[in-house]
Amino acid sequence: MAVYTEVSDEDLSQFIAGYDLGALLSVKGIAEGVENTNYLIHTQKGSFVLTLYEKRVNPADLPFFLGLMEHLAGKGVTCPLPVHDRQGNVLGTLSGRPAALVTFLEGVSVRRPAVSHCAALGEALAKLHEAGQGFTIRRQNGLGLKGWRPLYERFAARADEIAPGLASLISEELTYLDAEWPAALPQGVIHADLFPDNVFFLGERIAGLIDFYFACNDAFAYDVAVCLNAWCFEPDFSFNATKGHALLKGYQSARKLSPLERDTLPVLCRGSALRFLLTRGYDWLHTPKDALVKPHDPLDYVRRLKFHRSVSSAQDYGLEAHA
Repeated sequence: MAVYTEVSDEDLSQFIAGYDLGALLSVKGIAEGVENTNYLIHTQKGSFVLTLYEKRVNPADLPFFLGLMEHLAGKGVTCPLPVHDRQGNVLGTLSGRPAALVTFLEGVSVRRPAVSHCAALGEALAKLHEAGQGFTIRRQNGLGLKGWRPLYERFAARADEIAPGLASLISEELTYLDAEWPAALPQGVIHADLFPDNVFFLGERIAGLIDFYFACNDAFAYDVAVCLNAWCFEPDFSFNATKGHALLKGYQSARKLSPLERDTLPVLCRGSALRFLLTRGYDWLHTPKDALVKPHDPLDYVRRLKFHRSVSSAQDYGLEAHA
């Protein structure tokens, strides 16, 4: 269970008493998530998620994350809404950690997205990008291009422990991306981590988007590339172009990709695959064997990256040719 910080009954009751939510009825740790401690809270006024932000989260970023969720909810995006306490604050302290309550969303995440799920996700992503316009707080993407080489240097000497030849592959890719990464792409607020477990469905309809704790300002098309990696590969790591087509068509139903975004999509997909290869590689080597959360296999993203290196144009992802 992904509960890193235990909270005493007395401390939790005192914390909840600071809100106008009635009496605390029940609390349960939430197993999902690898970054923070989460509890499902039931009170007389409903269900909420209590998050304690662990050491990997910079407290200075929390106003961005919480403010963004309020902004997006106000623009019609269904996402958790931070709850204000009796003093009007959305951020408090519990068990020595920054903590916040957000509304609970109904729905389930899908383990094996279907074509219809990919189409709905693409449209929702575009609407998120549009809704983020006007949000005035900015946050740099610490896991963007400039952050990849410093992250790799933290485990480069041990990279081949994960797989022989991995160090050479990563070094080659970093050199390529440093030279080819596109500039002047349309930018704004992106989610940056919109994996299937961060999207709730009711049937084939999206019920909500969660986990905005990697959100930042970056290229919209990079966010599209993250989703192509996360949603459109099969268990054997083959790319499903039908799902890619559905995702991209859904996205363009709400926001059209520019010619530059279309042309550079293969490079962006390589970059987003490398980003998750690097974070997973670091965690694979540095997570204690008795840790509560098992790290994801970085080789999943080696396989994706090798596919992207074979791609010649965005049409290989299912993007329709210009009309």
